[in-house]
Amino acid sequence: MRGVAPTLALLLLSGSALANSAEQRGLELALSMDAAESGYGDYTADVTMRLYNRKGEESIRQMRFKTLETTQDGDKSIVIFDLPRDVKGFAALTYAHKQGADDQWLYLPDLRRVKRIASVNQAGPFVGSEFAYEDIGSQEPEQFSYKFVGEQRYEELPVLVVDRFPLDENSGYSRQAVWIDAERHIPLKIEYFDRKEELLKSQIFHDYQLYEGRFWRPAQVEMVNHQVGKRTVVEYRHYAFGTGLNDADLSVEALPRLR
Repeated sequence: MRGVAPTLALLLLSGSALANSAEQRGLELALSMDAAESGYGDYTADVTMRLYNRKGEESIRQMRFKTLETTQDGDKSIVIFDLPRDVKGFAALTYAHKQGADDQWLYLPDLRRVKRIASVNQAGPFVGSEFAYEDIGSQEPEQFSYKFVGEQRYEELPVLVVDRFPLDENSGYSRQAVWIDAERHIPLKIEYFDRKEELLKSQIFHDYQLYEGRFWRPAQVEMVNHQVGKRTVVEYRHYAFGTGLNDADLSVEALPRLR
């Protein structure tokens, strides 16, 4: 019986080492995925958002998207609505943060008013779509803890699957399973699990194109809500990099002046 305790201790140490290894590998992949997207400075794109209800009926919104990369914190981004007429001029500004909840504001053109989105409400739906407010900002690596799940295949491509766990207690998700292209280190699919650990949504990235020789961007992103039978498809066109955006262009003060 004297050999049992040392053997058990070795097993426990081995299990701890494996857990740490999975967490470290998950973090390394998250950082690699972030690095693959970084270095663009700023970019803009024209966006069409298609919302489908459970009957398959479609409604369409036209938007412009702008984002500014920062070195000290998370990226800044803004979405400006052009169509339909009842939402023209509506805008959503996000300052992503490496630590803590993102800062988000809405500009309501009819009221000519800027409204701040409380962090407790960022799990809510973004303008009736299947995207939550917390989905639309840059997903900074520091916002999650990680665990490497394993190697699989997705649509004939080798992928690395990582579970990431939101550190924000107000997140609407318990975890997200990220399917990462093993060669390019870009996301191909993200599965979102609700606070009850049940599959809520799947975000699928389609038709990646290479810009400036190094930036992979999807032509289409689809968010499917498995629990309510709705989906939202976002189509990107006219990506432009290095457009000269600055902090003043993506500021709360600039929201009322957007056109």
